[in-house]
Amino acid sequence: MAVQEARGGADAPGGVHGGGCTCGDCPHGARAGHRRAVAEFLLLRDGFAAGQGLPAAVAHSASASRQWVSEELRQSAELVAERGRAEGEAWLARLWRRTACTVWALVLALLLVQALTAIGAGWTPARTAGLVAAVVTGGALTAASWFHRARGGVLAPVIGEDNRLSTSRTVAAAWVLFVGYAVLVLAGRLAMASGHAERDALISGLDLARGAGVVTVLAVLCAVAVLVRRVVGLRVLGQRLQKVRADRPRSADLLTDDAGRGTFADIQYVVISAVAVVFAVVRLARRPDQLPDLPWGLAVLVLVSAATYVAGKYAEGGRPVILSVVRAREAGDLDAPIRTGDDIEIRGAGFVPPGAQGADRLTRMVVRIGAVNVHVPLVPVAGGFSNPTDAVLTVPVPVDVEPGRVEVQVVTAAGVETNQYAIDVTD
Repeated sequence: MAVQEARGGADAPGGVHGGGCTCGDCPHGARAGHRRAVAEFLLLRDGFAAGQGLPAAVAHSASASRQWVSEELRQSAELVAERGRAEGEAWLARLWRRTACTVWALVLALLLVQALTAIGAGWTPARTAGLVAAVVTGGALTAASWFHRARGGVLAPVIGEDNRLSTSRTVAAAWVLFVGYAVLVLAGRLAMASGHAERDALISGLDLARGAGVVTVLAVLCAVAVLVRRVVGLRVLGQRLQKVRADRPRSADLLTDDAGRGTFADIQYVVISAVAVVFAVVRLARRPDQLPDLPWGLAVLVLVSAATYVAGKYAEGGRPVILSVVRAREAGDLDAPIRTGDDIEIRGAGFVPPGAQGADRLTRMVVRIGAVNVHVPLVPVAGGFSNPTDAVLTVPVPVDVEPGRVEVQVVTAAGVETNQYAIDVTD
């Protein structure tokens, strides 16, 4: 079927891939190709978990069959990862058009709201200034989106180095856009003002005494965005935080950690900041002749939320650690010391970094036993893998390991090394 679909795409008029292409070589087929690769991998994994598909040459040996299954899954997982990266790049290339359309949809929504609220009250210079400011802001965002069209358009500045949406940058960017829009509204009002008294009143609307709350919140949130980037970078370099790259950014990144689990620090930061922005927008709509005077009570609430978010960034993560290493014992085995060829069970914490639950990431895990690097085998079960896990790894002791006292160390998919744990290997 895959060959027929590929031939059908190749035989399309002009040699251009059609919308049903599944090869993953073009933006139209990247998503379909990734889904197909995922479906094939899941079918292969579940088949191996049920004991199907093993060749007779390795079926007699548990270790040989495990190694063969792990290698087959590794190759299939690499194809899934390759198609996933292709889909992510194609998705980012298309995103700039969507972001530009969203920006102008918001401008149109503002026009409709102003037109509806002007019924009875009449059209005012403030409405004209607000609409002109929205058009200018939308034009600037559209231009920026085009220049960054290969990296997600408008979202490019808020996408982190791990290819996820950054919560701190997104919140700071929202406040920067709002304050910039508010200043443009005042500039438009000032341009249309005819009397000296009106001009003086508009200029006094920019006084620090009126907008101290907004300015303080903007300064702190921008500083938080810079600080968090620095903190995360130093913790990654210091091997105190494990980071793996995502295939593409998702909106859920604003509220979750790298593993997709909701985090309190991120959720409260986004929610409180969003509430404060809504309040400031209402204040600007009511008093378009001055910067929104954000009450100090609300401003302090935002600052406390930002401090909680930064504290959460300092507290998250941690270096993986080996707590113990024992000989893996199957049912019926006698108790014995660790020998070459035996399986050892490494117990600890943090072996699987957040976001590295995919098979392509798990296959990158390595255990150093003395001077020998052992790749952790994948052991499939229905719906996932029983090895490796975040707390337990099972690997064989290769025959190349010299008997005696050797050091065991785990290297995770993020490249972080655990502590060394000494074991005795006998003949």
